[in-house]
Amino acid sequence: MTSSISSSSSSIEHTLLRPQKFGDQLINGVSSVSVKKSCLVSIRCRFNLPYRNSGYSSRSRRAGVSSNAEVVSTGTPISVPVRVAHELVLAGHNYLDVRTPEEFTAGRAPGAVNIPYMLRLGSGMTKNPNFLQQVSSLFDKEDEILVGCQSGKRSLMAANDLQSAGYTGIVDIAGGYSAWTQSELTTEV
Repeated sequence: MTSSISSSSSSIEHTLLRPQKFGDQLINGVSSVSVKKSCLVSIRCRFNLPYRNSGYSSRSRRAGVSSNAEVVSTGTPISVPVRVAHELVLAGHNYLDVRTPEEFTAGRAPGAVNIPYMLRLGSGMTKNPNFLQQVSSLFDKEDEILVGCQSGKRSLMAANDLQSAGYTGIVDIAGGYSAWTQSELTTEV
Protein backbone atom coordinates (compact mmCIF):
# COMPACT_ATOMS: atom_id res chain seq x y z
CA MET A 1 0.00 0.00 0.00
CA THR A 2 1.37 3.43 -0.88
CA SER A 3 0.35 6.87 0.28
CA SER A 4 1.59 10.12 -1.15
CA ILE A 5 1.42 13.88 -0.85
CA SER A 6 2.43 15.94 -3.84
CA SER A 7 2.37 19.41 -5.27
CA SER A 8 3.94 21.08 -8.27
CA SER A 9 7.21 21.54 -6.39
CA SER A 10 7.40 18.66 -3.92
CA SER A 11 6.46 15.03 -3.81
CA ILE A 12 6.44 12.52 -0.97
CA GLU A 13 5.87 8.83 -1.43
CA HIS A 14 5.82 6.36 1.42
CA THR A 15 5.29 2.63 1.15
CA LEU A 16 3.23 1.38 4.07
CA LEU A 17 4.66 -1.75 5.63
CA ARG A 18 2.90 -5.03 6.23
CA PRO A 19 2.15 -5.54 9.96
CA GLN A 20 4.76 -8.33 10.27
CA LYS A 21 7.55 -5.92 9.30
CA PHE A 22 6.76 -3.11 11.77
CA GLY A 23 9.35 -4.23 14.30
CA ASP A 24 12.06 -4.50 11.65
CA GLN A 25 11.30 -1.26 9.82
CA LEU A 26 10.09 1.26 12.40
CA ILE A 27 12.43 2.90 14.88
CA ASN A 28 10.70 4.68 17.76
CA GLY A 29 7.43 4.61 15.82
CA VAL A 30 8.74 6.87 13.06
CA SER A 31 9.39 5.81 9.51
CA SER A 32 11.36 7.80 6.97
CA VAL A 33 10.21 8.82 3.53
CA SER A 34 12.27 10.38 0.82
CA VAL A 35 11.35 13.70 -0.71
CA LYS A 36 12.53 14.88 -4.09
CA LYS A 37 15.54 17.24 -3.94
CA SER A 38 17.44 14.71 -1.77
CA CYS A 39 15.75 15.68 1.47
CA LEU A 40 14.63 13.23 4.17
CA VAL A 41 11.46 13.78 6.19
CA SER A 42 9.97 11.76 9.05
CA ILE A 43 6.23 11.18 9.22
CA ARG A 44 3.88 9.75 11.83
CA CYS A 45 2.39 6.38 10.92
CA ARG A 46 -1.01 5.41 12.28
CA PHE A 47 -2.62 2.14 11.24
CA ASN A 48 -5.71 0.33 12.45
CA LEU A 49 -4.80 -3.29 11.92
CA PRO A 50 -7.06 -6.34 12.09
CA TYR A 51 -5.12 -7.99 14.94
CA ARG A 52 -4.44 -7.05 18.56
CA ASN A 53 -1.12 -6.94 20.34
CA SER A 54 -1.48 -6.35 24.06
CA GLY A 55 2.26 -6.30 24.70
CA TYR A 56 2.72 -2.60 24.06
CA SER A 57 1.21 0.64 25.27
CA SER A 58 0.87 3.83 23.24
CA ARG A 59 1.28 5.80 26.49
CA SER A 60 4.82 4.52 27.13
CA ARG A 61 7.84 6.70 26.39
CA ARG A 62 8.86 4.21 23.72
CA ALA A 63 6.95 3.86 20.49
CA GLY A 64 4.73 0.84 20.47
CA VAL A 65 1.61 -0.83 19.26
CA SER A 66 -1.44 -0.22 21.43
CA SER A 67 -4.24 -2.68 21.96
CA ASN A 68 -5.90 -1.45 18.76
CA ALA A 69 -2.58 -1.78 16.87
CA GLU A 70 -1.92 1.91 16.38
CA VAL A 71 1.68 2.92 15.69
CA VAL A 72 2.58 6.22 17.34
CA SER A 73 5.65 8.39 17.77
CA THR A 74 6.38 9.63 21.27
CA GLY A 75 9.86 11.07 20.70
CA THR A 76 10.80 14.36 19.10
CA PRO A 77 7.97 15.96 17.12
CA ILE A 78 8.08 15.53 13.38
CA SER A 79 9.20 18.57 11.34
CA VAL A 80 8.18 19.02 7.72
CA PRO A 81 9.17 21.58 5.07
CA VAL A 82 6.68 24.40 4.43
CA ARG A 83 5.55 23.00 1.08
CA VAL A 84 4.58 19.73 2.78
CA ALA A 85 2.89 21.73 5.56
CA HIS A 86 0.95 23.66 2.90
CA GLU A 87 -0.29 20.38 1.38
CA LEU A 88 -1.31 19.17 4.84
CA VAL A 89 -3.26 22.41 5.43
CA LEU A 90 -5.03 21.86 2.11
CA ALA A 91 -5.81 18.30 3.25
CA GLY A 92 -7.53 19.62 6.39
CA HIS A 93 -4.86 19.81 9.09
CA ASN A 94 -5.14 22.66 11.60
CA TYR A 95 -2.46 25.37 11.55
CA LEU A 96 -1.51 26.60 15.04
CA ASP A 97 0.58 29.77 14.78
CA VAL A 98 2.51 30.24 18.04
CA ARG A 99 3.98 33.67 17.20
CA THR A 100 3.13 36.79 19.18
CA PRO A 101 -0.17 38.54 18.36
CA GLU A 102 1.81 41.38 16.74
CA GLU A 103 3.64 38.97 14.41
CA PHE A 104 0.39 37.15 13.62
CA THR A 105 -1.46 40.39 12.79
CA ALA A 106 1.31 41.41 10.35
CA GLY A 107 0.67 38.29 8.22
CA ARG A 108 -0.21 34.62 8.50
CA ALA A 109 -1.08 31.44 6.64
CA PRO A 110 -4.77 31.25 5.66
CA GLY A 111 -6.90 29.66 8.36
CA ALA A 112 -4.16 29.80 11.01
CA VAL A 113 -5.18 30.06 14.66
CA ASN A 114 -2.96 32.17 16.94
CA ILE A 115 -2.02 31.03 20.43
CA PRO A 116 1.32 32.56 21.39
CA TYR A 117 3.89 30.23 22.94
CA MET A 118 5.99 33.19 24.10
CA LEU A 119 4.73 36.61 25.20
CA ARG A 120 6.58 39.92 24.99
CA LEU A 121 7.59 41.19 28.41
CA GLY A 122 9.41 44.51 28.25
CA SER A 123 12.33 44.07 25.87
CA GLY A 124 12.35 40.27 26.25
CA MET A 125 9.99 37.33 25.99
CA THR A 126 8.57 34.87 28.50
CA LYS A 127 6.75 31.56 28.03
CA ASN A 128 2.96 31.84 27.93
CA PRO A 129 1.86 30.16 31.21
CA ASN A 130 -1.60 29.43 29.75
CA PHE A 131 -0.41 27.97 26.43
CA LEU A 132 -1.53 24.36 26.99
CA GLN A 133 -4.85 25.45 28.50
CA GLN A 134 -5.52 27.76 25.53
CA VAL A 135 -4.67 25.00 23.05
CA SER A 136 -6.93 22.52 24.85
CA SER A 137 -9.83 24.98 24.59
CA LEU A 138 -9.61 24.83 20.77
CA PHE A 139 -8.16 21.41 19.92
CA ASP A 140 -8.61 17.80 21.00
CA LYS A 141 -5.53 15.73 21.79
CA GLU A 142 -6.15 13.61 18.67
CA ASP A 143 -6.44 16.56 16.24
CA GLU A 144 -3.88 16.87 13.45
CA ILE A 145 -2.10 20.13 14.27
CA LEU A 146 0.68 21.84 12.32
CA VAL A 147 2.67 24.13 14.64
CA GLY A 148 4.42 27.14 13.13
CA CYS A 149 6.19 30.30 14.31
CA GLN A 150 8.43 32.88 12.62
CA SER A 151 11.60 30.81 12.06
CA GLY A 152 10.91 27.36 13.53
CA LYS A 153 12.44 27.63 17.01
CA ARG A 154 9.37 28.51 19.11
CA SER A 155 7.20 26.09 17.15
CA LEU A 156 9.54 23.20 17.90
CA MET A 157 9.48 24.05 21.63
CA ALA A 158 5.67 24.35 21.50
CA ALA A 159 5.39 21.06 19.57
CA ASN A 160 7.53 19.33 22.21
CA ASP A 161 5.30 20.68 25.00
CA LEU A 162 2.13 19.65 23.16
CA GLN A 163 3.44 16.17 22.47
CA SER A 164 4.53 15.80 26.12
CA ALA A 165 1.00 16.85 27.14
CA GLY A 166 -0.45 13.95 25.15
CA TYR A 167 -1.28 15.53 21.80
CA THR A 168 -0.75 12.81 19.19
CA GLY A 169 -1.12 14.63 15.86
CA ILE A 170 1.59 17.28 16.24
CA VAL A 171 3.76 18.27 13.27
CA ASP A 172 6.29 21.12 13.41
CA ILE A 173 6.70 23.42 10.39
CA ALA A 174 10.44 23.71 9.68
CA GLY A 175 11.49 27.27 8.90
CA GLY A 176 8.22 28.79 10.11
CA TYR A 177 6.40 31.72 8.54
CA SER A 178 9.64 33.12 7.09
CA ALA A 179 10.09 29.97 4.99
CA TRP A 180 6.36 30.03 4.15
CA THR A 181 6.63 33.54 2.65
CA GLN A 182 9.99 32.80 0.96
CA SER A 183 8.30 29.86 -0.76
CA GLU A 184 5.62 32.30 -1.97
CA LEU A 185 2.79 30.32 -0.38
CA THR A 186 -0.57 32.01 0.18
CA THR A 187 -0.77 34.45 3.10
CA GLU A 188 -3.38 36.77 4.58
CA VAL A 189 -3.29 39.89 6.74
